[in-house]
Amino acid sequence: MTNKFIHFVANWKMFGDINSINSLNKVIKFSNIHKKNKYRIIYCPPYTLLNLFSRKVKNTRIMLGAQNCHHEQNNSAFTGSISAKMIKKIGAKYVIVGHSEVRADGETDLIINKKIKTLINNGLNIILCVGETLSQRKKKQTYKILKNQISRALKGIKKKNNILIAYEPIWSIGTGVIPKIFDLDKDIKYLKNFLLKKIKIKKPKILYGGSVNDKNIIDLKKIDILDGFLIGGASHSPKKFIDIIKKTFI
Repeated sequence: MTNKFIHFVANWKMFGDINSINSLNKVIKFSNIHKKNKYRIIYCPPYTLLNLFSRKVKNTRIMLGAQNCHHEQNNSAFTGSISAKMIKKIGAKYVIVGHSEVRADGETDLIINKKIKTLINNGLNIILCVGETLSQRKKKQTYKILKNQISRALKGIKKKNNILIAYEPIWSIGTGVIPKIFDLDKDIKYLKNFLLKKIKIKKPKILYGGSVNDKNIIDLKKIDILDGFLIGGASHSPKKFIDIIKKTFI
């Protein structure tokens, strides 16, 4: 894994306040010291912190991302929403779409597809989340679910090289439970093959997300074909986040 470019995406979800900006100091210092390793750190804070984070990471190796956006192309009358144009103007380069916690609130594959088209039109990179429930996994429906989610989300989209696929088993998010490494390796291989042969992405990139921490990274990094990790709770702590990056390259 350490011979290629690895992405470390910090998804802060609905956490953080104005004082949280100080937690970036140690991570910025770390990234400045460890320049030789091939990695990219992407912070995705809540909307309220995007501007502060943007100013903080300017002229550093750290990049900024948003956790979601509205699917409309232009700024319009959608109370409580944020557009791709706003996200780009504030300095973000990435946007997470299709997270299971958003899907649970009613987001459909059609809406995700519209969001991806809007993001591509605005020159932003996409982190597309896919994953199955525990019930679906027990019924051996995992690959069917992943195939459908990806196919529908990317329908009619030609420019796909700026899309990262984040495989997040829903039953693993926030539970502390991760798939068995043998099973996860098989799942990632299936996704790579599907993206390459069916979706026609020349160099598919896949992240794993779901209870990633500074302990289980020792096992997760054994999956050589992974291109990085989408990290939730552990990314709030600069020490744990840095340890995850360090242990990936040891």
